Amino acid sequence: MAGPQIEALIRQLSKLPGLGPRSARRIALALIKRRESLLDPLVQTLAAASEAVKVCTRCGNFDSIDPCTICGDPRRDPALICVVEDVADLWALERTGAFRGRYHVTGGLLSPLDGIGPGDLRIDRLVARAEAPEVREVVLALSATVDGQTTAHYIAERLAGTTTTVSGLAHGMPIGGELDYLDDGTIAAALTARRPV
Repeated sequence: MAGPQIEALIRQLSKLPGLGPRSARRIALALIKRRESLLDPLVQTLAAASEAVKVCTRCGNFDSIDPCTICGDPRRDPALICVVEDVADLWALERTGAFRGRYHVTGGLLSPLDGIGPGDLRIDRLVARAEAPEVREVVLALSATVDGQTTAHYIAERLAGTTTTVSGLAHGMPIGGELDYLDDGTIAAALTARRPV
């Protein structure tokens, strides 16, 4: 249907999350049609990002500096560390503006079925950070899945010997949620975590 370069572009685009072959074709066509205004600047931006973006050695975030902007921000509370699975989770929390501490990206979740053990994640580095005298609390902001909860319990056990408080995100009813549309697990978690009004 198209030349090898166009097919290669479509194949590469379809590897991106959320894009299938049809969406990739539409994007490839839009890029080619608007080469000067879309494709060329995108190529330059991708090359610059590939060259400049690195992983923060302290927390695991992506940035063009190391330590990253968040770790280097003196307005951040060094006593709080929020543990997340992936940089996307860190970015989601940052969008809220509700957390003013620092982060730690584990790089995944424990999953014995997939062969992912503690040595494959950045948990030892987290324990070392949590042992610093200024750290008072570690917030576990991991998925409410079996692997997420397994990882949270493992981290909590590893931090049990420190003076750091370990907390987790609340689970239950979302703001604006209606009971009729919620799954059983969410309703059960909301009932278990109920509080006085």
